[in-house]
Amino acid sequence: MTVSIVTDSTSDIPEEVSRELGIHVVPLNVHFGLEAYRDGVDMHADEFYRRLTTDDVLPKTSAPSPETFKEAYRNLDGKTDGVVSIHIASKMSATYNAACQGKQDANAKCRIEVIDSGLVSIGLGLLVIVVAKAARTGASIDEILKLTHESIDRVTLVGALDTLIYLQKGGRIGKAQAWIGSILSFKPLISFKKGETIPLERVRTHSKAVDKLYEILKENLPAREVAVIYSTEAEEAEKMVGYLKGLYPEKHIYLSRFGPVLGTYVGPRSLGVSVLK
Repeated sequence: MTVSIVTDSTSDIPEEVSRELGIHVVPLNVHFGLEAYRDGVDMHADEFYRRLTTDDVLPKTSAPSPETFKEAYRNLDGKTDGVVSIHIASKMSATYNAACQGKQDANAKCRIEVIDSGLVSIGLGLLVIVVAKAARTGASIDEILKLTHESIDRVTLVGALDTLIYLQKGGRIGKAQAWIGSILSFKPLISFKKGETIPLERVRTHSKAVDKLYEILKENLPAREVAVIYSTEAEEAEKMVGYLKGLYPEKHIYLSRFGPVLGTYVGPRSLGVSVLK
């Protein structure tokens, strides 16, 4: 039995990894004024962050259409025995609802299961990677669904942001709203869990925020999967990967990047870590 794995571009899975594991990625959209781009297809991270920091207009994002998912599922129908489609938290995006509608419209012969992960970015990405590995070993669709639901609560994603301004203006600030009064006087550490942005700690400098990420990593190791993610500071992320390899030499550490859709909300100079325990 073959099972195909579908996710969306907010999973921020490195392209070479999705290609190697056969993961089908449906892109969300990012908009600069009247210009629309598919995340990771028409616009990649370098161009996005350049425009984010130089354009007068802040970008907006939108979910894929149900038609996009319909086409994705129909393309897989007949080539696979089943599809497990795992997506960004429905509290954060209309992507899950679009996938459900696309499943209905596709009227596929194969079994399709659409899952609201409650996760975002590389936290979602690690979940999808684990599931895709299971699919490649021949796991059944029911075994994959069981693994997915068991793994969701074992994912931790923490980010050190340079500012909360992008989250605030993008309407995704969640419980960190309480910090808005002093938004420019500290560097926030936030977690993404069950579809919400959760404030963890405030520190005065970016370097202290990064130091705190190292502490959080130590608290969550060992782990089944580990990833480091960044928006613009590649050297900082690579240093953290090197640190993790020293602690965990037998483990592959994924290095990822916040794509255009997530970059709209986290902004430049953001660094994150995710583990699946």
